[in-house]
Amino acid sequence: MTSNGPAGAEPPGTGAGTVDVVALGESMVTFLPTRAGRLADVPSFLRGIGGAESNVACALARAGHSARWVGRVGADGFGDHLVAAIAAYGVDTSAVRRDPARPTGVYFRTAGDRGTDAHEVAYYRAGSAASAMTARNTDLAAVRSGRVLHLSGITAALSDGCLALMRELTAPRRGRPLVSFDVNHRPGLWRGRPGGPRVLLDLARGADIVFVGDDEAREAWGLRGAHAIREALPEPDVLVVKDGGAGAVMFARNADAVVAGDADAADVAVFVPAPHVDVVAAVGAGDAFAAGFLSATLRGLPARDRLRHGHLTAAAALTVPDDLAAPPARGHADRLTALDDRAWETLRLGPGWTEADARAAEEVRTP
Repeated sequence: MTSNGPAGAEPPGTGAGTVDVVALGESMVTFLPTRAGRLADVPSFLRGIGGAESNVACALARAGHSARWVGRVGADGFGDHLVAAIAAYGVDTSAVRRDPARPTGVYFRTAGDRGTDAHEVAYYRAGSAASAMTARNTDLAAVRSGRVLHLSGITAALSDGCLALMRELTAPRRGRPLVSFDVNHRPGLWRGRPGGPRVLLDLARGADIVFVGDDEAREAWGLRGAHAIREALPEPDVLVVKDGGAGAVMFARNADAVVAGDADAADVAVFVPAPHVDVVAAVGAGDAFAAGFLSATLRGLPARDRLRHGHLTAAAALTVPDDLAAPPARGHADRLTALDDRAWETLRLGPGWTEADARAAEEVRTP
């Protein structure tokens, strides 16, 4: 069993109680351009927040779950902004550490063509406070205080200390929370650090729920197709392979009981096509999918509904320009999830679709 560190380490537990989900990882201040164009030509930017794991925590909190984000930020104004902005979504930030010697990471991105690979992103995260996270300076009691612990491969790429922390959190341990792992292969982050693809595969094998894109599995591991990915990753109770606008397939052993800790030897595959979406920006869709899927998992919904909720929450992110989008109201999402297969396959969602149901309900209440 691992402790929070020897004397002289940062203070151990916050004493915070159990929550539905804890997400650990780096969050950064995002600068969004005020107009389309190259970064060299954009005259001004609007400030936002971004980070794979904190995005998941924010979306889950907005969906009505108790969520905690654990991270490390600088003792600077950007750190102040991040903590306040994430807390404003209803996320518990009490276990976030402040680093007086390292800055909060930031990044800039372009406005146009984000639905393709033509957009520009400029990261300023090297040597950030989050890259200094280790098992010794992180509140492990708070990290393990959720029913689900959500992690991603981005954290493993930040530093050797972050990788050691990830290995600690995905190692077999009596009483550990259900570990959710989004592979999030970012080749640029692994430059100069050996073994990125292999590291991600090993971490995924230690998780209970794994999310991976068909394209990133092909790039990282040379695997083609969902079944080949499952053959390489037989260990997780649940494996979700996403194939962009085509849909997602979920492999699971007794998937509908995985939250209760039951595991069955039989593996079942369920495919659900994605709805048609009028994409505004592709940023944040993967994080939103994970949040929708985990929300449905926490509610004990069946496999098809978990995938549909993932698609719907992703569609909310795809139809706004920012990294974060409010998920559809639970009742609205449940009604869409309950559609028959034909109605689901013809469903089309565009900007403002998450607000349409709320407006309709208001019109019914207003005489």
